[in-house]
Amino acid sequence: MSNKAFIEELFSQLAQGNSQALGAAMADDCRWVFPGNWSWSGVWEPKSAVLDGLLRPLGRQFADGYRNEPDLIVAEGDRVVVQARGYATTTRGERYHQTYCFIFRITDGRIVEVIEHCDTALVERVLEPLVPAPR
Repeated sequence: MSNKAFIEELFSQLAQGNSQALGAAMADDCRWVFPGNWSWSGVWEPKSAVLDGLLRPLGRQFADGYRNEPDLIVAEGDRVVVQARGYATTTRGERYHQTYCFIFRITDGRIVEVIEHCDTALVERVLEPLVPAPR
């Protein structure tokens, strides 16, 4: 399966609300990066830190699950770039409709790195800070 097809299948699952598919697609040494200078900036690694320190705490902030739908998927070599939209409502009842640019690096059919660009102002406004903060 090509890297692009791998990510297309992953986002097919995410669009249906299957957030477990993301963890299943990650390599054990996966790292997740939020670039920039804001409260969530940093790096989570390995996969266990991504799941326990980022994705599960984030998921607990949503009342109605979470869907993520791709608008554009472009692949070259081991990189797949996805422009996407996310949809959820927080447990406090606030709408969390996010825009993303994900840069995935794929090795041996598994995600080894995710660099996520998103609407940081929305995150700061409607989500609770992560504890502990990323390194």
